[in-house]
Amino acid sequence: MSLHYFVRLLVACAALFVTSVHADLVKTIAQVKPSVVIVGTYKVTNSPRFSLRGTGFVLAEGNSPDSNLVVTNAHVLQRPAEEDTEAAMVVQVRKGLTDLQMRAVTVLEVDSLHDLALLRFDGPAVPGLVLRNSDTVREGQAVAFMGFPIGGALGFSPVTHRGTVSSIAAAVLPPPTAQHLNAQAIRSLRTGSSFDIFQLDGTAYPGNSGGPLFDPDTAELLGVVNMVLIKGARESALTNPSGISYAIPSRFVAQLLQRYQAR
Repeated sequence: MSLHYFVRLLVACAALFVTSVHADLVKTIAQVKPSVVIVGTYKVTNSPRFSLRGTGFVLAEGNSPDSNLVVTNAHVLQRPAEEDTEAAMVVQVRKGLTDLQMRAVTVLEVDSLHDLALLRFDGPAVPGLVLRNSDTVREGQAVAFMGFPIGGALGFSPVTHRGTVSSIAAAVLPPPTAQHLNAQAIRSLRTGSSFDIFQLDGTAYPGNSGGPLFDPDTAELLGVVNMVLIKGARESALTNPSGISYAIPSRFVAQLLQRYQAR
């Protein structure tokens, strides 16, 4: 075999591999997109009537592929002092390829320590993501995440980013607000206890909070994007992003769901 032929063979194999990888991601995005929702508030007398607060995703429940359960970050539900507290918390779910449908939600469970919240929306169920044990995730693993960056400034079409789990390290989230303090959170603050979090080399922005981190090949849920850990002000995060993002491992989502089901 000549060197020229060998090089051509290597190039052809590499091209075939890259094509296969991209084809898998295209298929996975189409599978994940119907499960990604917009979390926000709505009031008919406000202008605008709808205000985006973050991203969420539908979580498959039991053996059914469809569900009314939504997971997002707990801080997405916290409203600034100047916001209208009478505005209703809602999600917008995808109906068809382009249309969005607004649904009222009920808050079922909040985990302030891990900055997670479980909601249930009214109306028909939609396709949910299958949760995978995040203990299987390893540093260097390829991942993808989806959401509505920069508060929907790019439109209400979910945006997908690829990345790598660059580190799995201990982290402590900022203290929760008084209204979300519970015994578990207080114990954590007193003892300084921490938990493992995924550090990603993909860039997420405000608005990505609560979006799913998923396997680009299988579409299984691996974690929840968390933008509380952006360093600096919101403006600096937009104009000078660090290129480092974080995600809460999916095992804490499993624990959140188990606590709700055990009620």
